[in-house]
Amino acid sequence: MLTLRRLPRAPRTSYLRGRARCLHSSPRALNEKFNPAEVERAEDEVDVCIVGGGPAGLSAAIRLKQLEREKGNGRELRVVVLEKGSEAGSHILSGAVIEPRALDELLPEWRNGDHPLTQPATRSRMLFLTEGFSIPLPHPPQMNVRGNYPGHKDSFITSLSGFTRWLAGVAEEHGVEVYPGFAGAQLAYGEEDANKVVGVVTNEVGLARDYTMKSSFEPGMRFRARATLLAEGAHGSLTKEACRKYRLRDKPAEGSTEPVVNPDPQAQTYGFGLKEVWQVPQEVHRPGEVVHTLGWPLTYDTYGGGWVYHMADNLVSVGLVVGLNYKNPYMQPYREFQRMKHHPYMRALFDVPGAQRLAYGARTMTSGGLQSLPARLHFPGGSLIGCAAGMVNVGKIKGTHNAMKSGMIAAEAAFDAIMEQGEEAPVAPVDMSGYTKAFRDSWVYDDLYEVRNLKPSFGTSLGIFAGAAYSGVDSLLHGKVPWTLRHSKSSLDETESASRHKPIDYPPFQPPLSTDLMTSVALTGTNHEEDEPVHLKDCNSTADARREHVRVNVEQYAGLLQRACPAGVYEYVDVEKGQESPEAYNGKKLVINSQNCIHCKLCDIKVPTQDVTWSVPQGGGGPKYSKPFP
Repeated sequence: MLTLRRLPRAPRTSYLRGRARCLHSSPRALNEKFNPAEVERAEDEVDVCIVGGGPAGLSAAIRLKQLEREKGNGRELRVVVLEKGSEAGSHILSGAVIEPRALDELLPEWRNGDHPLTQPATRSRMLFLTEGFSIPLPHPPQMNVRGNYPGHKDSFITSLSGFTRWLAGVAEEHGVEVYPGFAGAQLAYGEEDANKVVGVVTNEVGLARDYTMKSSFEPGMRFRARATLLAEGAHGSLTKEACRKYRLRDKPAEGSTEPVVNPDPQAQTYGFGLKEVWQVPQEVHRPGEVVHTLGWPLTYDTYGGGWVYHMADNLVSVGLVVGLNYKNPYMQPYREFQRMKHHPYMRALFDVPGAQRLAYGARTMTSGGLQSLPARLHFPGGSLIGCAAGMVNVGKIKGTHNAMKSGMIAAEAAFDAIMEQGEEAPVAPVDMSGYTKAFRDSWVYDDLYEVRNLKPSFGTSLGIFAGAAYSGVDSLLHGKVPWTLRHSKSSLDETESASRHKPIDYPPFQPPLSTDLMTSVALTGTNHEEDEPVHLKDCNSTADARREHVRVNVEQYAGLLQRACPAGVYEYVDVEKGQESPEAYNGKKLVINSQNCIHCKLCDIKVPTQDVTWSVPQGGGGPKYSKPFP
């Protein structure tokens, strides 16, 4: 018999770090194979279940509890946030410039209390890098750190991980239940109407690699909800499922009366960001300075650029974004990032006595903007918020403000729909179409519309030079042109065969300025149990699937994943004579080091064979990006 021990709902003064999973099951036979069809799951009913404890999900949760107090007429809403990381913020990469527009609306008095936004952004610069020089460039007005919207006086450079932890504390003070270590593994569909989402099933814990149940086994729990908000960030597994099942990225059917936010949705495009956080000596630290770069080390036909953000406490965030539509399978984003730090401008900051690298991480991000939003942001029983839908403003190189506001808009739509049901109504999925309509009328839509043509302009054969020139003109006009450009191709379509390219000769590492990959991965704090199911699926399903994966990816694409993965998860290794196996091809076989995974999702997007499906691992696994920022 499964039992659920509810976490105490008050008082809410203790934070989330010590909270553990609290599902328990009766003893099972050791080594018994797990059969999901036979498992008995604990179930709990909530009003709103939010998958993802980032800025979007937490903002939605806080706004729901505010509305409960403002106009709930005494009715209490149960709002649950499921976070796959071991603590709030542990899967959020640090180093960001935050525009506080949404925060000002959500928490108007936030400046009067303790908060992590202690370093205002004081000035912004853009540099064009050659191998030996840095050339100042004018940047689009949207990249200014002041005056980007009415009343905008400031932006802040902060640890996004620390900001998220703070926001989670605020959410708990408002009465939100935040559960770290609980990943949303499946969407739950109605028994009577399988077309409606009725909640979420969390991940199992305590399975061995061969799917036998260990003594620590705990089945996932079913949260039945009136509204399910997906706030997983870019390329989340449940978001993919919802988009596929409800055809959210298809053009609306002719004559449809449903609200639409994007009548002609295009495929999402992605960037891939690699970040480090350094502590530097006082004499080279310039608190509040924001620097973005174009050019070297990337080639003219590769979309991307770097940044240097001078945070508080002598901390500096440095990173490189590479567009995942890059063509050359020999490119190694990690090596490009390490090479970038060899530039004289970077050496002056990081290759000096007293400089110390504290953190490393990587994550994919949406870059398609307005054109790549789904046609609808809602589905029966739920909606997509934040970067699950793709709300990064590529002109500003910011997305937190849009993610937070989208969560607030969804919260308002969910609250209205729940109140219409009535307090005594059974828990049943609500209509979230009001969210799509309200989003279309919001300043988030306007924010994305203004910069809609910037990213597509880089997709011509003239590369970054044409894109930069066009973007400069378009941004000065604030997007007030009578056309909307289209993205050229998807990331997959632009990956070319290795036969069309030559291997890249990267310079040797120069520790401690630049280091080998495994030295950097150690800084992520990532951890998964070795004896747990591999959460990178499909290509790993059968020996034949592995063999076909190796055949195509090694022969045609020179083992792209081994070069692209920022954590050394994928290896194509030689098979020793006499050790041949059915999963090998032409002397090579695939090895998946899933315990190294830092949840960046690159493999799911970039692999040419599209046979890797990233799924959530067992609870609490993955990186701990909050480690350097207690």
